[in-house]
Amino acid sequence: MTAPPPSVREQIARIPFSQIREVARVGMTMPDILPLWFGEPDRPTPTFIREAAKIALDQGDTFYQPNAGIPELRETLRDYQNRLYGSRYGTEHITITGSGMNAVMVAAQAIVSPGDAVVTTTPSWPNLPAVQEVLSAQVRSVPLELKSGRWRLDLDRLFSACQGARALLLNSPNNPTGWTMPAEQQREILEFARSQGLWLVADEVYARIVYDRPAAPSFCEQATPEDRLIVVNSFSKSWAMTGWRLGWLTAPVELGETFEKLLEFNIAGPPGFIQRAGVAAVEQGEPFIAESVARYGASRDRLIGHLQHWPEVSCHAPEAAFYAFLQVGGLQDGIAFTKELLHRAGVGLAPGEAFGKEGKGFVRACFAVDPERMDEALRRLDKAFRK
Repeated sequence: MTAPPPSVREQIARIPFSQIREVARVGMTMPDILPLWFGEPDRPTPTFIREAAKIALDQGDTFYQPNAGIPELRETLRDYQNRLYGSRYGTEHITITGSGMNAVMVAAQAIVSPGDAVVTTTPSWPNLPAVQEVLSAQVRSVPLELKSGRWRLDLDRLFSACQGARALLLNSPNNPTGWTMPAEQQREILEFARSQGLWLVADEVYARIVYDRPAAPSFCEQATPEDRLIVVNSFSKSWAMTGWRLGWLTAPVELGETFEKLLEFNIAGPPGFIQRAGVAAVEQGEPFIAESVARYGASRDRLIGHLQHWPEVSCHAPEAAFYAFLQVGGLQDGIAFTKELLHRAGVGLAPGEAFGKEGKGFVRACFAVDPERMDEALRRLDKAFRK
């Protein structure tokens, strides 16, 4: 990586470039690569969502929009969440953002000051702790524990790390492990956060990618609208809208104006025609979500079932999200290994180290692909993994 100019903030210079992107940049220059590195479905956004955006464009919806989002989308998301979780949020609790990533950044800008301690878990999507580091906060990582093939969170260890902290940042369902926090743990964490005056930030972007129920347990089911809870969500995963960059925040009313102000300084707000597409996604998208989850589940089962052919590779079937976090016996350098797989197998995976030091010895495969496409990836990987 090229040395940064001396004028760049030291805090920013210390943050490493995305190791997932490092592997992908190599693979994107190669022909006939099967990309399983990024967290996105392999099919384009469904037609009914694209058509809603086209109609809005044809109607001239190309102007600035309210910082908090158009009323129609905020109301649609209010009804969607209250129906899904039995919650009682109002429109004023919903703020539209330019992606889930933008939502994470705006939430942190609103509540985190330089030097504050933010507690999170690892392995985790690297952008979550990186945002806190951009804002010069201190990140305290509590590792998930792999026991009998299942990932678990030790609440005593988590609560101990929260002493003197400003915020607790949790991602469930989890990227990259698929770990999903039980409702009982959410209840305990919420009670602890209340007792400590902690802000609780919940990244729930994979809430609908669950294989044994309609939705993963949500803090929205446990909390009141007045709790110091910020829930981050996104259109990218559930509705296959990764390239659209649309997300939302659910938070106490008193943060609404702050979010609006920060969005003005960050992006002003998502384009109106994209927000119209979001309305269509939520109102008409339940059959698409159900079909997608069934498809991902079939690919997941193919991948997990194939591990019997790779004795050095292990992973239990994740209960949510669309990743297999594969533990590879003897693996020391995940970045070198995943780059080697590009040449030897023509398949792009993500190195485990990208998700924190606890990811060493792992690689991540996104199985949000057609089952036939997964079969081809497995055929290609056979020789490489058997070596």
